[in-house]
Amino acid sequence: MKIKKYLFVVIVGYISFFALYLLIEFTKPVGTKEDIEIYIPRGASFSQIASILKEKRVIGNETVFIIAGRLLGIEKKARAGYYLITSDMNVMDVIKKLLEGKITEYTLTIIEGDSLFEIADRLEQINPSLKEEFWKIARDSNFLKNLQINAPSLEGYLYPDTYLIPKGMDVREILTIMVRRMWQMYDENLREETRRKGWTVNEILTLASIIEKEAKIDEEKPIISAVYHNRLKKGMPLQADPTAIYGIKRFRDGVTKKDLQNQTPYNTYKIKGLPPGPIASPGIKSIIAALNPSKVDYLYFVSKGDGTHEFSVDFKSHVSAINKIRGTQVE
Repeated sequence: MKIKKYLFVVIVGYISFFALYLLIEFTKPVGTKEDIEIYIPRGASFSQIASILKEKRVIGNETVFIIAGRLLGIEKKARAGYYLITSDMNVMDVIKKLLEGKITEYTLTIIEGDSLFEIADRLEQINPSLKEEFWKIARDSNFLKNLQINAPSLEGYLYPDTYLIPKGMDVREILTIMVRRMWQMYDENLREETRRKGWTVNEILTLASIIEKEAKIDEEKPIISAVYHNRLKKGMPLQADPTAIYGIKRFRDGVTKKDLQNQTPYNTYKIKGLPPGPIASPGIKSIIAALNPSKVDYLYFVSKGDGTHEFSVDFKSHVSAINKIRGTQVE
């Protein structure tokens, strides 16, 4: 009994000593004198993570860190990426950051109606090199095929949303995430409806992108969709202003009468039917509107200048609406 009691006391003593030692080690400030960023590569073992931290002088005792880290399960929870280590942190703060996977991330927000040109600019704000890489693959047929895209480019397939982009992520991974989000929204039910109505996904996204650029309020999207559906059925050109400048200048610069004469495969003043692909990223409401136009006979619309439009069933009524709104005589 005395031996067992002695062993118990010794074991408790060792455990207490080790716990105290861990407490001292983990409350020590990190070894770096200034804020630094460390990179944990994908697939790194916890031993490799500990070596990286030791090399950067974040931790002092690599062995103790490995033991504690494995007990806490850091190896399974630490994400690959860049971690900001500030000089006011202690080792326990580092462990907590690894456990929570708090890597350096950027917020990337794609707005409904953004084109590839706006998206490229937003990527450039994260990292200038991303813009150049973006344009290298935006029209890459193999990349498009791998993402199940049957279109000239990624235009219209990068879903408008807010994304958290880990620092150092490859542009292909970023774009893949955005396309996957689009397929989540344009789900199998909508794709089946698209097939049932005799359209292709690319055609619907193309029409939806035009609706996105024309409609300022959601309530008008099905009505504007109806105008274009009615024009397509009659063999009339869509005459959608935003298509006239796609690929030539930014949408924010507006459309002039001269722009309507641009000779491009996207200019619906010069071509009949739909352009070869989308002109911007449509949101789900525009996609649904493209699939489900309102049951109206309108063929024309003109902006009232307040975000809404005046719709007309014939050209004479359309001219009258323009004269009324603009206060001029249009023949």
